[in-house]
Amino acid sequence: MAEKIKLNYGKTFLIGFGFSASMIAWIIYNAYVPLMLKENEFIGSLSFSGTLIGLIMVIDNLFGVVFQPLFGNISDRTHTRFGRRTPFLLVGIPISALLFMLIPHLSNVIWAFMLCIILFNFVMSTWRSPVVALMPDLTPSEVRSEGNAVINLMGGVGTVLGTVAGTLVCIIFGIDKNDVHAVRSAVFIFGAVFMIICLFVVFFFVREPDNRLSADKSRAMADDYSSKQQKKEEKERLKKMKLTKAERRSLIFMLIALFFNSNAMDSIQTYFTTFATSELNMAESTATLFVSAFAVATVAVAIPAGKLGQKIGRKKTVMIGFLSALIVFALYFIIRQDWMLYIAIICGGGIMALITINTLPLVLEIGGSEKIGTFTGYYYTATFSASVVGPVLCGSIFDLSGTYWSLFLYCPLCFVFALLAISFVKHGEVIDEKVLKEIQSEVD
Repeated sequence: MAEKIKLNYGKTFLIGFGFSASMIAWIIYNAYVPLMLKENEFIGSLSFSGTLIGLIMVIDNLFGVVFQPLFGNISDRTHTRFGRRTPFLLVGIPISALLFMLIPHLSNVIWAFMLCIILFNFVMSTWRSPVVALMPDLTPSEVRSEGNAVINLMGGVGTVLGTVAGTLVCIIFGIDKNDVHAVRSAVFIFGAVFMIICLFVVFFFVREPDNRLSADKSRAMADDYSSKQQKKEEKERLKKMKLTKAERRSLIFMLIALFFNSNAMDSIQTYFTTFATSELNMAESTATLFVSAFAVATVAVAIPAGKLGQKIGRKKTVMIGFLSALIVFALYFIIRQDWMLYIAIICGGGIMALITINTLPLVLEIGGSEKIGTFTGYYYTATFSASVVGPVLCGSIFDLSGTYWSLFLYCPLCFVFALLAISFVKHGEVIDEKVLKEIQSEVD
């Protein structure tokens, strides 16, 4: 009987520091940059300032769609003494941290402010795919769902720290909370320092193997063959790496499912506070607590969601998540009672963990171990595309319907499409040990 493969939790938690660095940066960025843009003298004087701010705030998603797959692919083909992914972190995180600290100090000078924002978003997109690919690189495929749960848990740590950063810096440094400029400056410095600490943890405690040896060996072998033989072998290698027609079909439908899921979730996260204050007459602080409860529920269910994905299958777990989200949010739209809102938000956060924890491993298994960075890029292309389209489309629906209640009709509809799409996915599960033994016995 084959020994059961177990996840190295300690190592996976350390890998998760890289994802924490990314999350704290985006939480602080999304919380404070819109306010600074609104307060900028030039932007504030424009009649379409709200639309312009919205367009500026989707730069990160646009860069994610364009550059993350590119740099994921480049990292797949990188050979250094530090491995494939670490070099991107060593360069990207310090530059990102420096630009991050400059953002609040340049907010009054529009050209410098925009240049800093654009450069920050670009540099962040160069190491997002590599840092996410670290976990599947160093984790057996059988336990990647569980590993992804740990990574998301560490991402939750970055999210929480970013959310309470304003309060923390006031307490730690004795800053007056009414001194807006001092608070913002300290918050961005806090985020930058945390990013650097995360880099140190990953660099010193998560050692990627030196992969230069395999590159040198490949070059030495290539020198022994004629030019014609080299071309032939290259064609064979590329042929083996290509997906079959069935695998491409699974990948396409998986990405469609991800698109609709992210469409729904980004719309809820973007507009819930507006919905709560406009339709329920809820105070902003109370509405924010609901958003925090949603995030906490997602983090709390992360590891159980990974284990469930291993036990019953990733696709089944994700389908349960889509169906549950559809039911919960549709019921709230129909019932419209306060007690149902609590159920929708708390259960919705846990349901999202079932989906997010198991979708990335599904995508990566379709691609195989040689293309982890590339398929991580595909994953984020789908989710970031939804982040660009979703809030804009949802906002248009609000304008047409005249009510924010349509949010809870739009989101279930997205989950219907996601559920239909994933039903066509036939690949991405880890091969069962019994099936593997049967295959091996037939070969023998």
